[in-house]
Amino acid sequence: QVQLVESGGGLVQAGGSLRLSCAVSGGTFSRYAMGWFRQAPGRKREFVAAISWSGGDTYPGESMIGRFTVSRDNAKNTVYLQMNSLEPEDTAVYYCASKYVRFGSSANFPHAYEYDYWGQGTQVTVSS
Repeated sequence: QVQLVESGGGLVQAGGSLRLSCAVSGGTFSRYAMGWFRQAPGRKREFVAAISWSGGDTYPGESMIGRFTVSRDNAKNTVYLQMNSLEPEDTAVYYCASKYVRFGSSANFPHAYEYDYWGQGTQVTVSS
């Protein structure tokens, strides 16, 4: 069973930064593309960013370009989301997810239904 555990959320002022981490266990991390999603109260789950199995390809959500960066460390079985210039509209629960892929696959997986396993989420609150 694959388990994903997010950490790094918290309260930050507008304009600030946070780095989220997602530790993966129970599988072969280097065989997974990884995605980040978020969900604010009363809203649908939104794609944030994805990264390929190797880390060589990333795919950011449109509203994240220039502010959020996804990366991974396959030696540590961990994927990261660096969030800069945070805005109150970024307040949400952030989830990481894994998708088993073939070697050579891209990071082009922006839909929640494409992922196999999910973490429990970490709350990010941005105050104005």
